[in-house]
Amino acid sequence: MSTDPIVDVRRAIREELDDVDTDALVLVACSGGPDSLALALAARLERDRVGAIVIDHGLQDGSRKVADRTAELLRERGLDPVRVVSVVVVENGDGMEAAARDARYRALFHAAHEVEATVVLLGQTLDDQAETVLLGLARGSGTRSLAGMPRRRGMFRRPLLDVPRAVVHASLPTGIPVVDDAHNHDHRFARVRVREHVLPMLERELGPGIVAALARTAQLAREDSEALAELADELGYDIIMGASVQGDLDVDALQPLATAIRSRIMRTWLIDGSVPAGRLSAEHVKRIDALVVDWKGQGAVALPGGVEVVRDCGRLILRPLTDVRSIHLPKEN
Repeated sequence: MSTDPIVDVRRAIREELDDVDTDALVLVACSGGPDSLALALAARLERDRVGAIVIDHGLQDGSRKVADRTAELLRERGLDPVRVVSVVVVENGDGMEAAARDARYRALFHAAHEVEATVVLLGQTLDDQAETVLLGLARGSGTRSLAGMPRRRGMFRRPLLDVPRAVVHASLPTGIPVVDDAHNHDHRFARVRVREHVLPMLERELGPGIVAALARTAQLAREDSEALAELADELGYDIIMGASVQGDLDVDALQPLATAIRSRIMRTWLIDGSVPAGRLSAEHVKRIDALVVDWKGQGAVALPGGVEVVRDCGRLILRPLTDVRSIHLPKEN
């Protein structure tokens, strides 16, 4: 990091967009909070064609007025186009945070296509990545969670993942009005508790550098996870295409594989078979794996989405949930 925060933020944006044509439209997802606002203003300094999408989740009184004020501020700073998009957040069993996130990404995706934007920039920082790793550790959900947030996924990019939150905030122009979302201080949310209590405690007890170390862990875990996923995709394709019945998985082909590969193949197979990814837990996959490596004649495994997996004649079969004797598993929190 340099001694000038705006230099660091602009450099991070410039490097993230080095493969994007200078004439392409870049959008910033901006809530009006300090992270996304700093990203939006710095991006506009770097590029001529920068717009923004402000999402109004409608979860607080007066949220639309706040979103409109943020949009007006961005227009005054030269961003164009700037759109305010209202979404309806419907709790789907995975918590309000997850529901709001899903609604937000759907809205960003559609808005970006409407204005023909090439990429959408998101404002998560190094600190956000560290929080995500700790939350993944708490859930015990394996390297996919430990890998944290990807820098890129489709049209979405996170240029500030290597920049500390303090640096991002310091890059804001003096006196610029920012939105202080009350949800960011609501201790009902696990991320808030991690941010305000867990990480500061770790810094005090273990010394400075914990945030950066957790972010490095995420990068290493992501590299390993992506390599395993690539291998699992290759082997899974061969297993699915070579199955005696198309759409099933042959047990004999799965058994010799390492658990890390086998579980990834089964997870992909289940998601492709309409099992909701956000509700498919590690425990679900573990029970299905037992049908392969610890077969004792057990019954079908019930899954989210109204389906179940049963072993029959040496095959794993995914079918509509019909057997009342199926094992019903609780959804992973």
